[in-house]
Amino acid sequence: MGKITVIGLGPGSLEDMTPRARKAIEDARVVAGYNTYIKLIESILEGKEVIGTGMMQEIDRCRMAVETAAGGRDTVVVSSGDSGVYGMAGLVLELVLQYPAEKRPEFDVIAGISAVNAAAAVLGAPLMHDFAVISLSDLLTPWETIRKRVQMAAEGDFVLALYNPKSKKRVRNIEEVREILLRYKSPETPVGIVTSASREAQGKVLSTLQDFTKEEITMFSLVIIGNSKTYVKEGYMITPRGYENKEPTL
Repeated sequence: MGKITVIGLGPGSLEDMTPRARKAIEDARVVAGYNTYIKLIESILEGKEVIGTGMMQEIDRCRMAVETAAGGRDTVVVSSGDSGVYGMAGLVLELVLQYPAEKRPEFDVIAGISAVNAAAAVLGAPLMHDFAVISLSDLLTPWETIRKRVQMAAEGDFVLALYNPKSKKRVRNIEEVREILLRYKSPETPVGIVTSASREAQGKVLSTLQDFTKEEITMFSLVIIGNSKTYVKEGYMITPRGYENKEPTL
């Protein structure tokens, strides 16, 4: 049997890919992934078989990758960010476990830097306390479920990180989220928007809960909404960890 490894590429730059992830790609005979992500790493794919498919073809792509590994060729499946955060790790593992043990390829996951970590680094230090991560895409999750999760996070005063915040067709969801959050948070709550984190087109905007939806937000953006203690100073978004309670001079 071969081995199938699910890899997190990081947020986009090859410099943000872990050495372990890069070595796994270099050692593999076959690389599978969404075409957009394949393009991010094409400079290190010379001589490899590539299984690349478009959006909404995740099951077919992962099934082909698992079949290839079961046939004896070491294969990697790549995701942006971390493969275990809205990536392909879960789907690949489910497909692998459908094989009887004696025919099952070896399975491994290599972590990557998630988009939420990359965006937080651009903003400063917004995730220094408890936070929740929620995707606003309702393609796989009912919108009512997403709304409930947003409300619960707001009630708990979590910092909130939003993946897939807005698309050309899905423009209302982010407005509904804003309306929910305003029931529990101050209109002046800091909001950071990072687009294309760690890529050439990287952009950063600091706003407030009252006004952030007036800014440009795309599927390449990640939105981080502060808790009741989050503040902005000299262009940085900061959520205190609580050390000031021990050291009042902080």
